Amino acid sequence: MQIVYFLVVFLLFGCSSKAPKQTEVKWNKEKSIELSHSVAVKEKLAIKMYIANRPSYKMEETGTGLNYYIYSKATGPLAESGREAGIYYTISFLNGTKCYSMDSTSTEFHKIDHSELETGLQEGLKKMRLGEKAILIIPSHLAHGLTGDQSKIPPLTPLVIDVTLKELR
Repeated sequence: MQIVYFLVVFLLFGCSSKAPKQTEVKWNKEKSIELSHSVAVKEKLAIKMYIANRPSYKMEETGTGLNYYIYSKATGPLAESGREAGIYYTISFLNGTKCYSMDSTSTEFHKIDHSELETGLQEGLKKMRLGEKAILIIPSHLAHGLTGDQSKIPPLTPLVIDVTLKELR
């Protein structure tokens, strides 16, 4: 009985009806730039650490921040803007968790630079020749950015894509 009395007194006096004071956030262009820069620096560091832990990956980096390694070379024609690429791919996070994986016998067709594919994947495809296989490490600004894909990819998430260029037409 004393425990019940104690709990009632504690709840009555322990809970304040005053809401915590909220401070107004004054957001501006400079704060947006600062946030974007901070996110980019953290992602770049995470990507560099990912690559450093995989010394067999002979990565090249483009001016946009895409890192790519063509690990199975071929002599076929180079993929170009406007061509339709038949690809097979798996998409993972930097921690190794797969979020999308195609059946290995499947092929998806996408028109390069004219499709819903991630910008980084399209840029990576244009570095490949028919028959090649590559690892692409795509920062979030070249993938799904601030919103994620509204399904399996969270906002501001860099991606690792293992892609095979199976067909060109």
